[in-house]
Amino acid sequence: MKKLMLGNQAVARGLYQAGCRFVSSYPGTPSTEITEQAALYDEIYAEWAPNEKTAAEAAVGASLAGVRSFCAMKHVGFNVAADPLFTASYTGVNGGFVITVADDPGMHSSQNEQDSRHYAIASKLAMLEPSDSQECCDFVTAAYEISETYDTPVILRTCTRVAHSQSLVELKDRDERALKPYERNPQKYVAAPANAVKRHVEVEKRMEALRAFAETTGLNRDEMGDTSIGFVTSGTCYLYVKEAFPEASVFKLGLVNPMPVKRLADFAEKVDRLIVVEELDGVIENHLRAVGIRVDGGKDIFGLLGELSQNRIREKLGAALPSFAAYEEAVPGRPPVMCPGCPHRGLFTVLSKLKLTVLGDIGCYTLGSGAPLNAVDSVLCMGASIGMAHGYTKVLGEDAAKKTVAVIGDSTFMHSGMTGIVNLVYNRGIATVLVLDNSITGMTGHQQNPTTGLTLQNEPTYPIRIEDFCRAVGVQRVRVVDPQDMAATEAAIKEEVEAIEPSVIIVRRPCALLKYVKHNPPLSVDPDKCKGCRSCMKIGCPAIRFSDKKASIDATICVGCGLCEQMCRFGAFEHKEVR
Repeated sequence: MKKLMLGNQAVARGLYQAGCRFVSSYPGTPSTEITEQAALYDEIYAEWAPNEKTAAEAAVGASLAGVRSFCAMKHVGFNVAADPLFTASYTGVNGGFVITVADDPGMHSSQNEQDSRHYAIASKLAMLEPSDSQECCDFVTAAYEISETYDTPVILRTCTRVAHSQSLVELKDRDERALKPYERNPQKYVAAPANAVKRHVEVEKRMEALRAFAETTGLNRDEMGDTSIGFVTSGTCYLYVKEAFPEASVFKLGLVNPMPVKRLADFAEKVDRLIVVEELDGVIENHLRAVGIRVDGGKDIFGLLGELSQNRIREKLGAALPSFAAYEEAVPGRPPVMCPGCPHRGLFTVLSKLKLTVLGDIGCYTLGSGAPLNAVDSVLCMGASIGMAHGYTKVLGEDAAKKTVAVIGDSTFMHSGMTGIVNLVYNRGIATVLVLDNSITGMTGHQQNPTTGLTLQNEPTYPIRIEDFCRAVGVQRVRVVDPQDMAATEAAIKEEVEAIEPSVIIVRRPCALLKYVKHNPPLSVDPDKCKGCRSCMKIGCPAIRFSDKKASIDATICVGCGLCEQMCRFGAFEHKEVR
């Protein structure tokens, strides 16, 4: 039986078929759906962890207990998980352990486009790279076999196009695996220096064995065709190459770390011109050059930036492009905006009005940096806002602290903001922190987190109250406001930035898209009262339109939040049927 599946869905199916029993992840686009889909299988225990490091550690523990375990993350999450994973390379596994990392060339939903293949090389871990959904499923089983054969965690690398595209997958029965007994072995599992130095020897032996495996495995294959040009490629670039040059010879790498040498050299000898096609960094190209294999083109042709495509490859190699019809009119850009009724909109309207320096974080509220709010000065990484605000105000002093705030979401606070608060209190900081609590992990599609009181399976659990945590670690000034009440929110911020000590304002209102949130009827505009002042446009609500010098409401998307009423001095917005 075959089924059309997203790449992420196929990875989850691969986990089921391979007998995986434990999954722990933190949501991050483009990897999120893997864990959500894995949770649909009764045979797999799946959970959301507070962050990627915790998820990886839980999966390592499950492996130690003797089951096949798994965690998934996006590429920037790999930075967070790197600490346990680098050492797990030394300790090895008991049950098989696989990590999926989803890269994001083109930065569709990310703050950088780092290439995770470098992590495989640096951590001395095997890495597989599927090209489509069928390989996403099959490579999971292959990864577990490698993990248990070579006593190592194994990385499965996908990217946005593979994760979120669909192709047919042949479904197979589950390979139910017996619990592998745990045997106490401190010399292997205790990563103290005296043990780890000996384990490093084993790591290098393992890499040598994996290099030999790379020369024979069916994960790597050559497809001979026209020998005037040959491509070495992997992942989604393989599909681009096959579509752009269907007659060419291709060497497809499924195992991208470690890579073979002899097989690639043999392939190079068979073709007149050798081109490496890979997105982001020249990892494959550098390997070929390092082992003395000629490369006739690679990064010098395709560059280091962004995604490739069929047409881009053809264009860069001087081939004709297929004809297409161009639109006669330019299609206007549609930048992402906060949803109608978004609880963050009122807060950022206030912050914009107060002209504060706002050190932001990762989440829906990053959109506060865009027009017309233009309220965010800096965004770095998950949880960085609090530490940055502490350093910024420590250097510039009390006057700067009275004009500066950090903003962070509830899920991000649980991910890595808690240590920032501890640091702020411990080091006698003077920053004001706004925790934007919308009662869900919003940006990645409404996943539960430790503050919501529900697990991934929607089972009730103890909800962590952010205000209780802040008070417990020593924050004396903690208050809660509703961002829909902009006057009260503004008053609270003005008061707290004046306090020369750590201060936390929890800005709490559920995400407008949550199913249990009840909305008011849409508003309308009385054209006789509207003066065309455009004050309502300052909140950047997509439900408000402006034409013929008058505001109007799109009743199909308005949720009646009332922020526009608070902006209008003339009472033009009304709760009644649209005129």
